[in-house]
Amino acid sequence: MYLLDTNTLIYFFKGKGKVAERMLATPPGEVAISTVSLYEIEVGIARSDEPAKRRMQFDAFLAAVSVLPFDRAAARSASLVRVDLEKRGLPIGPLDNLIAGVALAHRATLVTRNLREFSRLTNLALTDWFD
Repeated sequence: MYLLDTNTLIYFFKGKGKVAERMLATPPGEVAISTVSLYEIEVGIARSDEPAKRRMQFDAFLAAVSVLPFDRAAARSASLVRVDLEKRGLPIGPLDNLIAGVALAHRATLVTRNLREFSRLTNLALTDWFD
């Protein structure tokens, strides 16, 4: 399963890079987003100059993919990630930490352009669909 980071979702909707091409080549049942990214996109829609248009686009997208929760397993994974990275002096952003927890809890490959931060996690599978 592929878990899309928020930046990947934004690139998809803006038609940037090869994200749309790669996403459309992947069966929808293998694509998911986290509730954390769902929140981040909802904030973007609320700030948008065209919220009705963005809402319609995002709702159509959500009908085709899974939404993975930030649940108990994700919270545990995220806490272990945070403590490990803080001990090594390599923390990542708080929402990225939660997204990583969801990916790890579901054994998903995180699709992100932010390889610099997420590559600090040695046990997280990563790919970048932008290039």
